[in-house]
Amino acid sequence: MYLEIKDIKKSFGEGENKTEVLKGISFDVEKGDICVLLGPSGSGKSTLLNIIGGIETADSGSLIINGNPLASMDEKHLTNYRRSHLGYVFQSYNLIPNLSVKENIEVGAYLSNKPLDLNELIKTLGLWEHRNKTPSQLSGGQQQRTSIGRAIIKNPDILLCDEPTGALDSKTSMEILKLIEDVNRKYGNSVVMVTHNEDISKMADQIVRLRDGQIRHNDKNTSRIPASELIL
Repeated sequence: MYLEIKDIKKSFGEGENKTEVLKGISFDVEKGDICVLLGPSGSGKSTLLNIIGGIETADSGSLIINGNPLASMDEKHLTNYRRSHLGYVFQSYNLIPNLSVKENIEVGAYLSNKPLDLNELIKTLGLWEHRNKTPSQLSGGQQQRTSIGRAIIKNPDILLCDEPTGALDSKTSMEILKLIEDVNRKYGNSVVMVTHNEDISKMADQIVRLRDGQIRHNDKNTSRIPASELIL
């Protein structure tokens, strides 16, 4: 297994105000798979994604990526891990306003010693004719494509997506999901995507259903539907 998550626990607060957010989460993700973390608000899915991404630390449990335990890394190694192995796509685009599409994507390339070809990626993203525009000149979908480009230019082993279509209409959401699928198939990175939308989970290879900080179901999707055929 490429990503191994074993008995992850996480709580916030202390004493009477202590809240258990993750109550012993364990599952594996294979290299190149799209894994969806599915659950309602408050189920712990975004906290889990942040722990996988090295943004937050677990109280206990272990996270192993390609045989390397994350907990054993000091801050320097953790920073290198995030830079070298992970790409992030959030609901908010976080683009640099005074840089063009091409320059915003290029920012991600500086964080890697194995970046993808910039021009080829921009064409894959469907942004070639917009490459010299700034974020204020783009639609929401084009801005999200740019943020995906910035994440994927690094050629990360794992692409982490936190509600990547949350701020988009259904048509644009479909385009973004198809793009994530295309990037996954073309470049072979594993994708871990958080969503509360049951329909989005149908495009995944693996569906991990969370509720109240626990896994209710962990299923391989034997009837995966291409993103282009989803009904959102």
